[in-house]
Amino acid sequence: MLCRRAVDAILRSRRVHPRVRSIQSGTPMYATYLIIAVTCVISFLAFRNEKLISDLILWPPAISRGKQYYRLLSYGFIHADGQHLLFNMITLFFFGRLIEQFVMGYVGTLGFVAFYLSAIVVSILPTYMKNIGNPAYRSLGASGAVSAVLFGFVLLQPWTTIYIFFIPCPAIVYAVVYIAYSIYMDRQNSDNINHSAHLWGAAYGVLFLLAMEPRLFGVFLQALLQPDFR
Repeated sequence: MLCRRAVDAILRSRRVHPRVRSIQSGTPMYATYLIIAVTCVISFLAFRNEKLISDLILWPPAISRGKQYYRLLSYGFIHADGQHLLFNMITLFFFGRLIEQFVMGYVGTLGFVAFYLSAIVVSILPTYMKNIGNPAYRSLGASGAVSAVLFGFVLLQPWTTIYIFFIPCPAIVYAVVYIAYSIYMDRQNSDNINHSAHLWGAAYGVLFLLAMEPRLFGVFLQALLQPDFR
């Protein structure tokens, strides 16, 4: 695949630590697994503990008045139910490993962890600012950060076939539909899903990778002009 070859060439052109090269050649991506494990443990604990949910969930007054700024991060480690958790963690499992592999070539394992954690915070900030005076608003879940990872993957592999509920679809096509749907639903404001966090997370994922490696933009455009459905 054109885009994959170009990305590999960019990685080879960088001077990275030999240990990072060995990871790029197929060693498991432990940071992704660790994030999934921690998120699952905290989420499962919260399923049975309403106080823990109350302490970790994003609730604007607790941040603006109570100075509990940790909630801008902690909300991303709890979920509404098992389905919510499963969908996010499966997505992170399949796409996080490649993004971890790529990011590690530039900023190492801690850099990837920082990318994921910062995506949790950045994706929720517009929602928090919009609802800063709304005591009825609450938000939870890793969807914003997972969107950052997913759209980072789309930037690297736009024509790769991904499966949405077992239906094959090019990653870039899914991305376009996902963005359009999220914008529409965010404007409708008719459900309990934070579509704004999905959108800002997606944008952050793309911008983070481009800031780290500007050559990706040219690689992405070149790949779009030469579709390769694999």
